[in-house]
Amino acid sequence: MARIVMKFGGTSVADLDRIRIVAARVKREVDRGHQVAVVVSAMSGVTNTLVKWCTDLSPMHDAREYDAVVATGEQVTSGLLAICLQEAGIDARSWQGWQIPLCTDTAHGKARIQSIEGAELIRRMHTGQVAVVAGFQGIAPDNRVTTLGRGGSDTSAVALAAALKAERCDIYTDVDGIYTTDPRIVPRARKLARITYEEMLELASVGAKVLQTRSVELAMNEGVRVRVLSSFTDPPPDAAPGAPQGAHSDDDTGTLVVDEDEIVEKQNVTGIAYSRDDAKITVRRVPDRPGIAATIFGALAEQNANVDMIVQNISADGTTDMTFTVGKADLPRARTALAGIKRQINYAELIEDPDVAKISVVGVGMRSHAGVANTMFSALADKAINIQVISTSEIKVSVLIAAEYTELAVRALHTAYGLDA
Repeated sequence: MARIVMKFGGTSVADLDRIRIVAARVKREVDRGHQVAVVVSAMSGVTNTLVKWCTDLSPMHDAREYDAVVATGEQVTSGLLAICLQEAGIDARSWQGWQIPLCTDTAHGKARIQSIEGAELIRRMHTGQVAVVAGFQGIAPDNRVTTLGRGGSDTSAVALAAALKAERCDIYTDVDGIYTTDPRIVPRARKLARITYEEMLELASVGAKVLQTRSVELAMNEGVRVRVLSSFTDPPPDAAPGAPQGAHSDDDTGTLVVDEDEIVEKQNVTGIAYSRDDAKITVRRVPDRPGIAATIFGALAEQNANVDMIVQNISADGTTDMTFTVGKADLPRARTALAGIKRQINYAELIEDPDVAKISVVGVGMRSHAGVANTMFSALADKAINIQVISTSEIKVSVLIAAEYTELAVRALHTAYGLDA
């Protein structure tokens, strides 16, 4: 018998038929004798509707009331799934974030989890009851409902698995695992059986959208084994009433996200990610003296504009050029921040380029193998793709290129590193 947390995203609970299929999967694990907690997202499209209602009424709405509204999507799903499980003969009870409680800070709309009290859930799981928990939400110290930001249900599930000391956290989504790259771009991309926390964290941070970055970080810190698998395969034979019938076993499917020690053979490059969500900014002819960089990036930080890749040119005539990237959504704030310090630092010109893409290769094998970057640069050169900015970490190399070459670059690199199936 094991204790398992199962998380289902919005597409997995998109309608009542999908909820019946989810109930069938949960029932199978219960019938095997496992203790089960389930974390659910809002039904597909519901959160977007709730957000739109808030912004249509007031673009500058109160974040506390925004959270009160958007948290209801998960509340509906958790109640519906509990009803479906009860109909299938399973003892189940829905739980909202405040009932557990899942305690967060007061950063409404993007709250961070502080603690989870899992004692009552564990007690009930020992009696055979299934806890159906509304993801994405918690409660602040002032007893106001908070939400965790986009993808927050993944974080809820991993945090709950840690609090319950679960054997693993199964994330059911609309893909059947983690691939070497986006299979929509590279049909010969391979599904990975296992990937390290560090690799998944890097891939999530540079564009791979399978798991939310904060959930991977939390899993790594807490040692939670995470499995990513699809909820769109055939349900088990002992399905809930009304669910389509079929046979399928999830035991050896999906991708496990685990500690590096659990992976015997480490590849130089495990995966390739891309992001079209960045914009490049160049501040021309900045005075080359101490404190200038602090002034520029301090102003950006005050506007909550997140900076990623940074390059500073060699000084000439006492000035230099500084190039960096921000998220496209942060571009207006970055422009405002830099306009506010123009007289202070006396730069000559501000150049914006939103038509860029960030391409990244990731692999723990980079730590012990030379030539990974050279392979990347050579493959791009062979396709006449110009590199605008380069950044590296211990297990990642990222380049900025023109957005029009995104798919060509991903395919070329996938082949160059021998990742094609």
